[in-house]
Amino acid sequence: MHDFVQPLGQGIYAIDTGFQRPRFDAAYLIVEAGRAAFIDTGTNYAVPRLLATLGDLGLGLDTVDWVIPTHVHLDHAGGAGLLMQSLPNARLLAHPRGLRHLIDPAALYMGAKAVYGEAEMLRSYGRLVPVPAERSEASSDGQEITLAGRPLLLLDTPGHARHHHCIWDARSRGCFTGDTFGLSYREFDTELGAWALPTSSPVQFEPEVLQASIARLLSLQPTQMFLTHYGRVGGSESEVQRLASLLHDQIGEMAALAAAAPVGEGRHGFLKTGLEAIYLPRLHAHGCRHSVLELLELLDMDLELNAQGLGVYLDRLARG
Repeated sequence: MHDFVQPLGQGIYAIDTGFQRPRFDAAYLIVEAGRAAFIDTGTNYAVPRLLATLGDLGLGLDTVDWVIPTHVHLDHAGGAGLLMQSLPNARLLAHPRGLRHLIDPAALYMGAKAVYGEAEMLRSYGRLVPVPAERSEASSDGQEITLAGRPLLLLDTPGHARHHHCIWDARSRGCFTGDTFGLSYREFDTELGAWALPTSSPVQFEPEVLQASIARLLSLQPTQMFLTHYGRVGGSESEVQRLASLLHDQIGEMAALAAAAPVGEGRHGFLKTGLEAIYLPRLHAHGCRHSVLELLELLDMDLELNAQGLGVYLDRLARG
C-alpha cells in the first residue's frame, strides 16, 4: 500500500492528498462489502492518489458509488470533477448551496482566485473540471444514504461555510467533519493528545452558527472525528468533547478579537497579530516544543486566511 494511505479500521482509509505539505489535507475512502465512497477529494493533483488507493485495495473504478465533498472549497472539492471522469458508477452528493458551483465551477474559481491569485490557483489547484449535472444530486439535512447497506447520515453544518454538510458514520461512531470541527495538525500532538483550532477562512464564517453546528455533532456522541486537516482525532467520547471545548473557547475569542478590530487599513494586521496571541500561548500550554518561528510557519496559511475571514465577517456585520 502506498505510504500516503493510512488504514483507520472499519473500512476507512485516510489519503494524504499532497496539498501544501505532508499531513495537511486528507481525503477519505470508505469501503463496505466491495463498494466504496470518497469523502472529500482534495484538488485535481490529488486524483492520482485517490485512484491509486483503489488499486492498492484491489477495487475497480466501477466499485465507487459515491463522491461526497463536505463543502466546495477547493482543498476539499477541487478535484471532484476530474475524479468523477474516472468513476463510471459514482454519483456526487453535495450540499444544496454548493452543488451548482461544482456543476459550473466558473464562479468558484474566480472567488478562489480573488483570495489566492492566478499563479497560486494554477500551482495548487489547476483548472477546475465541471461535474456532470446528471450524475449529481443535492443533499438534504437528515438524509440517509447507504453504501452496500452501511448507513451514512448527512447533516447540515454551517458556520465555516453555508454550503457545508458533515457525514455521520454510525458503524465507526465517527463523523467526517470537513472544516466544521476545525483543524488539528499532527505536528501539534503532545502527550496531552491532539490540539485543534477553528477555521474562519473566507467567506462565510459565523461564530455562533459554527458553535451550534459543533454542538449538533457532539449530540451524536461520537468517539472519533475524521478531519480534512488533518486525519482522525479523538479515540473516546471524552477526548472528542475536550477538543470541542478548545474550539468553542477559541471561536469566542476570535469573535471578541474581531469586535475589537480597528476600522481601516490596519485591521488585517491587527487580526493576524491577535490570532497569534490566541494560538501561541495555547500551543505552549499544550506542551508543543516547537519554537515560535516554527509554530508561525506551520500556522502561516491559517493565520492569513482566518484573518481574511474575520475581516469578511466584520464587513458583513457592518452591512447589516
